[in-house]
Amino acid sequence: MTAEITCLLDGRFALAECPTWDERRQKLFFTNIKGKTVHALDWQSRELETWTFANEVGSFALCEDGRLIVAVWDQVILFDPQTGAQQTIASIEAGNPHTRLNDGKAGPDGAFWVGTMDNRSPRQPVAGLYRVAPDGKVTQILDGVHVSNGLAWSPDGTAMYHADSSPGWVDRWRFDPATGAVSERTRFAQLTNETGRPDGATVDSSGNYWSAGVSAGVLNCFSPAGALLAKFTLPVPRPTMPCFCGPELADLVITSLRPDDAASIEAAPQSGSLFHLRPGLTGLPAYRFGAKG
Repeated sequence: MTAEITCLLDGRFALAECPTWDERRQKLFFTNIKGKTVHALDWQSRELETWTFANEVGSFALCEDGRLIVAVWDQVILFDPQTGAQQTIASIEAGNPHTRLNDGKAGPDGAFWVGTMDNRSPRQPVAGLYRVAPDGKVTQILDGVHVSNGLAWSPDGTAMYHADSSPGWVDRWRFDPATGAVSERTRFAQLTNETGRPDGATVDSSGNYWSAGVSAGVLNCFSPAGALLAKFTLPVPRPTMPCFCGPELADLVITSLRPDDAASIEAAPQSGSLFHLRPGLTGLPAYRFGAKG
């Protein structure tokens, strides 16, 4: 599996994350976490819209009614990009000064699945994974996490993937798309600094799991059985999350972050930008908050 990797958007954002394809608008949404913004890139015109929030935006998902559900530090907000109206529907770990909301996606059950992360260094296992139901009810799924990441679901919605970036594991759970119940947690992959600790992820229509190797400048593709099928070396050292997008879901876009040290920036000046490849496989439409299946 080979493909040419090019720069889609030379944005050089501090921390670009959560690329999400909206097939209804034909736009690629993503966040710049440290910039406290959500962006939408028009696929045809390449025009960029930007919305700014009160705090860092860890992730977001599309809603069935056209709004976005946005994780803003420790608040989960419904946001209307047309009017700018915001409605807070949940608070998560608001009493913990050391954590913030991180990777999140809408699941097959119509809920918003979102994790937290320890903001300190070295990171401690004080974060967790949560399910936010359409009525705003919050259920903690998992604790003892350093940096919750890597959420994705199998094509039939019966398996959920979840990662912890610091220790480098990816786990798979049996998932009930009707209720959001999880069970039978198993270890799917174990990654290191050298092989690419897991950051954001997606699943293609064949069920392969694509993981941004944030520590190694790579994009890893695993089979449903956990075998490494392909590794793509990116032109930047810190990729953050892949997403299949475009009218046929045949384009793969990877966000990245901009390192703090001058040497890394000099070696890869486009760090923080969005990159593109066509791997010969197609992705899956994003699930929407408030809509099952």
